[in-house]
Amino acid sequence: MRKIKENNNHEEHTHEDHNHEKHNHEEHNHEMHQDQHQDHHAMMAEDFKRRFFVSLVLMVPILILSPMIQMFMGVDWRFTGDLYILFTLSTILSIYGGKPFFQGAKDEIKAKEPGMMTLIAFAVTVAYVYSSFAVFMSIGNDFFWELATLIVVMLLGHWIEMKSVMRASRALDELLKLMPEEAHFIQENGETKVVPVSQLKEGDKVLVKPGEKIPIDGIVYDGDSEVDESMITGESVPVEKASNAEIIGGSINGEGILKFKVSKTGDDTFLSQVVKLVKEAQESKSQTQRLADIAAKWLFYLAVTAGTTTFIVWMALGKDLSFAIERAVTVIIISCPHALGLATPLVTAVSTSIGAKRGLLIRNRSAFENARKLNAVVFDKTGTLTEGKFGITDIKAIDSSEDELLTMAYSVESNSEHPIAKGIVNEGKNRSLELKEVSHYQNLTGKGLQAEVEGKEIMVVSPGYMKSEKIEFDENHYEELAQQGKTVVFVLENHRLMGYIALSDIVRTTAKEAVETLRTMGIESIMLTGDNERVAAYVGEALKIDTVISEVLPQEKSEKIDELISKGKKVAMTGDGVNDAPSLAKADLGIAIGAGTDVAIETADIILVKSNPLDVVSIIKLSKATYKKMIQNLIWATGYNIIALPLAAGILYNQGILISPALGAVLMSLSTIIVSINARFLKID
Repeated sequence: MRKIKENNNHEEHTHEDHNHEKHNHEEHNHEMHQDQHQDHHAMMAEDFKRRFFVSLVLMVPILILSPMIQMFMGVDWRFTGDLYILFTLSTILSIYGGKPFFQGAKDEIKAKEPGMMTLIAFAVTVAYVYSSFAVFMSIGNDFFWELATLIVVMLLGHWIEMKSVMRASRALDELLKLMPEEAHFIQENGETKVVPVSQLKEGDKVLVKPGEKIPIDGIVYDGDSEVDESMITGESVPVEKASNAEIIGGSINGEGILKFKVSKTGDDTFLSQVVKLVKEAQESKSQTQRLADIAAKWLFYLAVTAGTTTFIVWMALGKDLSFAIERAVTVIIISCPHALGLATPLVTAVSTSIGAKRGLLIRNRSAFENARKLNAVVFDKTGTLTEGKFGITDIKAIDSSEDELLTMAYSVESNSEHPIAKGIVNEGKNRSLELKEVSHYQNLTGKGLQAEVEGKEIMVVSPGYMKSEKIEFDENHYEELAQQGKTVVFVLENHRLMGYIALSDIVRTTAKEAVETLRTMGIESIMLTGDNERVAAYVGEALKIDTVISEVLPQEKSEKIDELISKGKKVAMTGDGVNDAPSLAKADLGIAIGAGTDVAIETADIILVKSNPLDVVSIIKLSKATYKKMIQNLIWATGYNIIALPLAAGILYNQGILISPALGAVLMSLSTIIVSINARFLKID
């Protein structure tokens, strides 16, 4: 039975390796797109910065030459032709400083989605046209100084926005820094050659020296070392690596030398998948973000309508043209949905960054933000609530000490790769037991193992063998252990019972805390497993799970999820991303434990890099905090417009309260800065 299981695992591994080459070209394009995307943001930020400072320099003489500013200051610097110089400088400023807004407006109108850029461009155009008429036709006071301050303030606001977005997106850059750029390629003659990691192909042999970063994913074929995978998987203890062990690119080699064959390249590598997930999270638009876009569009229509109405009303009331246009322009400036457009994207970027740092890779923003509504979390058992590997829970020595019993089992089982053997070997290593020399090793199919240790015949066998050979043992104690879902093996010395060892799949240390925390949050925890009822009941009792559903097939798991949803529950499914794929896809939120599997990428909404059930709690807390912060920003942005619009239109004009276009631009920029700062304060406990 053990041998068959080993072969099955080997076949699965080979099949996965077989498909690893097909994404190389896609990864190349992905990396190019990634670089272009980041370069684009950097260029935009630099462009706004440059235009801001040039426009700031132009604004100074415009302000000095403006008759209205001179009047405010109580000075008279007028001279012949000064208004023409003012017009020329303002034209240059409008064209150079206003270019990004005109280009943006063109794109928005072409897409039939008018918004922030259209609004700014409209305000600049109205102010410029009116002021030009004022200079050449003497129909009132010009507003070039207000146009100048509007452009400068808006450029400043956009520059701040771009810088904030770039700062919030640094998580992707940090992930990319984990990978070394060069590798020690082992040539056919055995000599090493330093080559770029990008040139490595599947099957290439690579050498990793002590203390170096592992350049790419692979399988060890020679050497023995401990590898620090904490930066990749969150595992704080170095992991021992020897022949046939998988190693992950970006992890750090210990004191030994490792030689490995490249098993994954391009998009298949662990870190590339992580980068892809983070990038998708940053670029995907959540439901809340789409609502903000819709709000911005309607605010544009409102602004145009309000601006036009303001103009008509003031003209009808007998005010002069310059006053009516001034009020209309002010309404348009105030209505600019800059803060509204910024309110949610910054929160999205910050929450993605926080998630990435905690090992929560958000793939579906909409599903993540709805995690705040969850009232049931379904857990798979094996590999999710448990570690997916055997560990010793009980040792019963009969005619020897515990250490003597375990030493014999440890020595024999060290030759096997079976999960039970690994559990015994790990315990032997943990106790620093002496590994005895073994000879005449045999695998007894369906029964256990047999070998000679120090001249004695040692057997590690199953309960079935004990019964078939009529060897007596404490059947009551055995049944008690079996009822707890534990696997029991018996150790014989020359067919005499030395004692027995019970093992079970080790429950994750954080699983119980996760279940307890969910309970305090009013969220039901459910275990859904294909394992037998006894094992499931034991784990469920140990963790105090609210509901245990056992012995279900993968397709039946998704049906159970459907049942829960049909009862009105908002359900998250947490699984290993392989057997749980159908149910991960069906749930309101699919959470994959352990990043890096193809199925996890295809079906899960969120990946937990650290394989920690407690991170499910972090997801819900982050979702609630993100939504709260988005609502705060949306209320500020829209609330600001609701209050400022009537004041800009001049509703309190008779009371002496009037908002000028310049003050409107300043207040709008202040609104932008406030939502930016508010987004940066997003955090979870």
